[in-house]
Amino acid sequence: MKKLVIHGGRRLSGEVTIGGAKNSTVALIPAAILAETPVKFDSVPDILDVYNLQAILNSMNVTSTFRGGELMIDPTNIVESELPSTAIKSLRASYYFMGSLLGRFGRATVTFPGGDNIGPRPIDQHIKGFEALGATVHEENYTVYINAENGLKAARIFLDVVSVGATMNIIMAAVHAEGTTVLENAAREPEIIDLATFLNNMGAQIRGAGTDVIRITGVKKLESKNTHTIIPDRIEAGTYLALAAAQGDGVLVKNVIPEHLESFTAKLLEMGVDLEVREDSIYVPKSVNLQPIHIKTAPFPGFATDLQQPVTPLLTLASGTSVIQETIYPERTRHIPELQKLGVDISNDVYGQINVTQSSNFHGARVSAAEIRAGASLVATGLMADGITEVINAEHVLRGYDHIVHKLTMLNADIQIEEE
Repeated sequence: MKKLVIHGGRRLSGEVTIGGAKNSTVALIPAAILAETPVKFDSVPDILDVYNLQAILNSMNVTSTFRGGELMIDPTNIVESELPSTAIKSLRASYYFMGSLLGRFGRATVTFPGGDNIGPRPIDQHIKGFEALGATVHEENYTVYINAENGLKAARIFLDVVSVGATMNIIMAAVHAEGTTVLENAAREPEIIDLATFLNNMGAQIRGAGTDVIRITGVKKLESKNTHTIIPDRIEAGTYLALAAAQGDGVLVKNVIPEHLESFTAKLLEMGVDLEVREDSIYVPKSVNLQPIHIKTAPFPGFATDLQQPVTPLLTLASGTSVIQETIYPERTRHIPELQKLGVDISNDVYGQINVTQSSNFHGARVSAAEIRAGASLVATGLMADGITEVINAEHVLRGYDHIVHKLTMLNADIQIEEE
């Protein structure tokens, strides 16, 4: 077990470079097994989820090497085998092996995934898609068994709810299916475009990624010919933008795609943060006289649920009470009692509404990161607080933030990783 130890109160300045998108990476790595040639990615974030996915690949005789942001994956000698339950249960994104294994072999056996505990996140839409493509699915002893004995056939699939995971899984399953699959009410996140771009560059025929109707025409073979550069992580970028506005004296956030952050930066501008948006970077000057705002999380292009916790420390500086309505995961509130230990005036109700009132005199405390984004909010508040803050269960933070200690240290933070 690890913990992050923060000596708070130091003002931040300088520049920080955003890594590749975690939510792309955790789908692209399983998608790599659909190729019949070695695959190379760059701008891969150095996060624990990558190493857990490598362990899963290794169990299937898929070799991989990861160094300096470059990840090589060779699936040419892949074999079907039981996937390691420890790695599967360590991250929710392991469910992407359902779609990629189904697309590669016509069958998949995957233990129920783990990952962050932020309330119910069912996989019924994934299963609906697999069954529409001709697979049979049954669950037994926390394991999902998927089989398409007669091969996968194209279908018209309408998702009952917008789901990033189901959209990606169905795309991976359908790339080798006979005919053209039409996926309606699909999620539109940039990470889905990233996955489709990767697959198309290997010979897939996917049209409409980034819209709510995606068409996937099955092909016989996928071959990688070029290195795929993963898009910048918009959630990491938003986390540093909020932190820079809260505790910075001038911070430049580099390697961003501003269009991916428009719903987030619009709220910062509404607060009174004087952002300078450039082509691939955003400068955040010292912020004063901030105003309270109302946030409602929504699927892309709306305000991302993954950013409602990282933005919370900034809201404490606004002159009044800000309101967050969490519509995606109403149970995403486990950061609230931990923030209260640090002196944050924050509360929630049974309807999923979170109230954040102007606070001051934060003080260090020992707090626990229940999941990735909750941990990010605790780190940011610890950097703002007087005294020493210890964030235990830091593995959750390290699962989602590339080189976070190094990046914060370069911004003048006093933060270390220690064994708990």
